[in-house]
Amino acid sequence: MSDNNEKEFESKEGSVKDSSVSEKDAKWYVVHTYTGHEYAVRDKIQSMIDNDQNPNLFEVAVPMEEYLDTKNNSNKVKERKLFPGYVMVKMIITNRSWYIIRNTQGVTGFVGPDSKPVALSAQEVRKFGIKEPSVTFDMDINVGDKVKVIAGPFKDFIADVKEVDKDKKIIKAFVDMFGRDTAVDLSFEDIENL
Repeated sequence: MSDNNEKEFESKEGSVKDSSVSEKDAKWYVVHTYTGHEYAVRDKIQSMIDNDQNPNLFEVAVPMEEYLDTKNNSNKVKERKLFPGYVMVKMIITNRSWYIIRNTQGVTGFVGPDSKPVALSAQEVRKFGIKEPSVTFDMDINVGDKVKVIAGPFKDFIADVKEVDKDKKIIKAFVDMFGRDTAVDLSFEDIENL
């Protein structure tokens, strides 16, 4: 098929021009694959990323989980696919990037209504175990600010910021627990501004 036959697609965010893309604008999407083809699809997409065949593709992952396998009185920690038949792709949706992923051998479509991709939220990305070391958290947080904790044991608590370490991307803050201030260290990725 030629590029002229590409299916017309526009994301909810609207069209994105290839010339002005950056990884900061990319979001994670779920791609459905034939069961057992997850690694092959991941490798094909990774090859496109490595060869810079499309500037709108940034990362690809097969979410994994560790489990304890007990056989013959022996315990081994093993890994398995968290969602068999699915691959996560960090990309910017354009007609071309949608077409390339959709027509990758082993892919059956994007997860979303009528196979139109729906981006994962930041919480869903963390929940699925995808680590994003390349993401920079340019949060405007200052001493004295209040932030909401969105992950971890203090989830849904409000914290008073006492110290900000932008290099390590953590804050020292106080959380009100049972009427007492409790000092906690929180990562930028686990909080959001109020």
